[in-house]
Amino acid sequence: MEFSTSREDGVATLRIAGELDAATTRYLRPSVDALVAERHSRVVVDVSGLRLIDSLGVGAVVFLYKQAKEYGGVVTVHGLRDQPLAIFKLLGLDRVLLA
Repeated sequence: MEFSTSREDGVATLRIAGELDAATTRYLRPSVDALVAERHSRVVVDVSGLRLIDSLGVGAVVFLYKQAKEYGGVVTVHGLRDQPLAIFKLLGLDRVLLA
């Protein structure tokens, strides 16, 4: 898994590529926690390079969404395709998180 964060014009972007699963999600958690602590009004999660996601990976994205919502922030997911898109649709998250 590869990930990076950037901040520009009041929007924080979290880019995730590769596989977000039980083995890799723990490495993403500090970045998610930092984005929550910074209280960005808008966070974009770019998963256009994500090939695979499991329940723990979905949990990390949902955690970010819920935490941001508590302080009035908005989280959207961009670039879902293939297996990650199928998982988000199966869970009904496409209706909540897709831009």
